[in-house]
Formats: sequence, structure tokens, C-alpha cells
Amino acid sequence: MLSLFDQLVVPQLGALPEADQAAVKTAIAHARTAVAQHQIWLEKRLLPEAKGDFRLGATLYDAKLRFALDSPLSREEILARARAELVRTRAEMYDIARRVLQNRSDAPPLPPVPSAEEQQAAIAAALELAYEQRPPRDQVFDTARHAFEQAKSFVHAADFVTLYDDPLEIIPMPEFQRGVALAYCDPPGPLDRGQKTFYDISPIPQDWSEAQVTSFLREYNTRSIDNLTIHEAMPGHYLQLMHSNRYHSPLRAVLASGTFIEGWAVYTERLMVEQGFLEGDPLMHLIQLKWYLRSIGNAILDQAVHVDGMSRDEAMRLMTHDTFQEEREAAAKWVRAQLTSAQLPTYFVGVQEHLALRTEARAKWGRSFTLKRYHDTVLSFGSPPVRYVRDLALDLPIQ
Repeated sequence: MLSLFDQLVVPQLGALPEADQAAVKTAIAHARTAVAQHQIWLEKRLLPEAKGDFRLGATLYDAKLRFALDSPLSREEILARARAELVRTRAEMYDIARRVLQNRSDAPPLPPVPSAEEQQAAIAAALELAYEQRPPRDQVFDTARHAFEQAKSFVHAADFVTLYDDPLEIIPMPEFQRGVALAYCDPPGPLDRGQKTFYDISPIPQDWSEAQVTSFLREYNTRSIDNLTIHEAMPGHYLQLMHSNRYHSPLRAVLASGTFIEGWAVYTERLMVEQGFLEGDPLMHLIQLKWYLRSIGNAILDQAVHVDGMSRDEAMRLMTHDTFQEEREAAAKWVRAQLTSAQLPTYFVGVQEHLALRTEARAKWGRSFTLKRYHDTVLSFGSPPVRYVRDLALDLPIQ
């Protein structure tokens, strides 16, 4: 909170008349005192009395999940699908690993039908090739900016969705938002029009050790920053939400479906690889699948923590072993799992619904189907639940 005053308000004081400056400075002084008192209350009273369990339990979790997803899938069905996709995706990653490692003298065993240990070792070895290409600590922002321009140029050339010229700015994540996710898309509010979208990226903490920084940059290697930028910006959240803001209904804008929004962003990660982004680079495909494993792991982790009582050690193994996340990423996700509930499954459930919708549209529209027509149609209704888009979109005549 104090950083908001120091970084956003105080630098702008000079634009105000002197009398207004004095009033704002007085208000800031009062606010500083109130924040300090509130911090004392948090540390001295609330924290010692906080004896409850952060886990929701099955009854509350299932109720919240129904509201969060607005999907017919139950918790049990989500878990079964996620476990099946975990097995399938790891097998796909192993096939890519065999191709990129086959002529390397230091490659682990690569049999056609691997054991669990052989599969794990091969995927990890292939991922190491991607981890070698990572930005220096002080160039994460520049790498993200380059990734955005590269993705935008590719989407424009591929012409599989309509682009608008809504403004976007890549900025450091405000301090009060840090600690849960590395990056997020901050679009105009649901009732705003023509405002700027922000792609916020959290700086690497200054107090991190060299080992922690290395872990972080292995996770957010150059290709991962490409994938992150696809998800958060182009053609993920930024593009989808600029389409959504053109829909006329304020109610639908206010009650947007997180499952549609997050599912679209994960869908575009796969879409870009399907369309040949980075000239079909197999390591980019491998990184995209690793990010898909995150979505799968999110769906398993959330209910395992809040319903099944999964421990931190068990959660860390799921993330670092089963889905190949680095320690820094997994540690942050454990914090996120404690602070949130029923949001982490939106990625997996949403992308499954988007992929199923595309398959159904392709079958129903036949030779009239094109990706651009499909994407523009799906994005034209704002951000409602995917099943609602299905009822609207599949019966539309394609001109």
C-alpha cells in the first residue's frame, strides 16, 4: 500500500495546485499512520489468533467449484481427465525428447517403450536444452517485449484471428500484487472503453540467492517467456479481452467466465505451436507442453490440497517431478494454492472446453470452417461460459 503512494501518487503531486498538493500530502500522512496501525493489528492480534485451516473441505470446495467453473464437470471427473492428460502429455513430451536427443552422445537411454524412470530422465534432459537459453537477470523485461512483438507479427501474418489496435503497455508488476504469479494481464475494466491494457511482469526479488535466481530463469527461459507472452498477451488474454470489450452487454462483461478466459489463453499456447510459431522449433513445442502440464497439475493440485489434505512435500513432488516445474515456480504455486481455491482448475477445464468446441465446429461447418472465422465467431460474444458460446456459435451461418 505504501508503495502505491510513493510510486503512483507522490510523483504526480507537482501537477496539482499548491492547495491541492497540501491536501493530498495530509491525506497521505493520515493513510501512512493508518497502514502502520493496521500492520500492528495484523501481527500482534490477528496472526496469533489465526488458528483455522486454510483448506476448504469437500462441501465448501465443491460448491465454490460449481460457481467458479460453471461447467457440468464434477471434481471427480476433472481429476480423472487431468490424470489421463498427464499420462498422455508426458508420452508426447517423451517422443519429442527422443527426437532432439537422438544424436547426442550424452543422451540418456531412449527406448521406444520407456520405463517411468527412462521417460522422466529423457524429458528432463531435453528440457535442459531449452533451459540453456535464458535471459540474464536484468533482461527479462526486454525479452518479454521482444516476445510480444514477435508473437504479434506472427499472428498478423498467419491471419487466424482479427487484430485490433488497442494499446498495450508492458510494465513492472505493482509491488502489492507480487508473490502469487510472475505475470498477469490487466485489461480495461468491464465498463471501460478505449483504455490501455497492461501486461505486468514481476521483477526478480533483490534478496533472492543466486540459486533461486537460476531456478527462476530456468523455469522462465527464453521459450517460456515466449509462451508466457502468448498466454498473457498475444493472442491470449490481451487479444481475447479486446474482442470481449466490443460486445455490447455490460452484464456479460461484469460476469465474465474465468474458465472461458483462462481456457482461451491456454488454447492459444497450443494454437501457436500448431501454426508453426518459431518455425516449428521442437524445443518450443516441448516448453508449450510443459506449460500444459502446469494446467493439468493446477487442476490436480487445487482439489488435492483443499479436499484431500495434500501436504507441501506431496505438492512439491507433483509439481517438480510429475510436471517438471522448477523449485521457485513450485514454491510460489504452493503459496497460491493456500491463498486461492477453485481458480487453478479454470485453465485445464477451460482449454478442454475450447478444444472440444473447435472440434465440434470443424465437424459441423465442414468446408466452411476456417480458423479465422471460427476464432472471430467464438470471441464475438464477450467472455461467457464456453457451453453458452457453443449454443450460440455452432448454428450461425458461415458467410
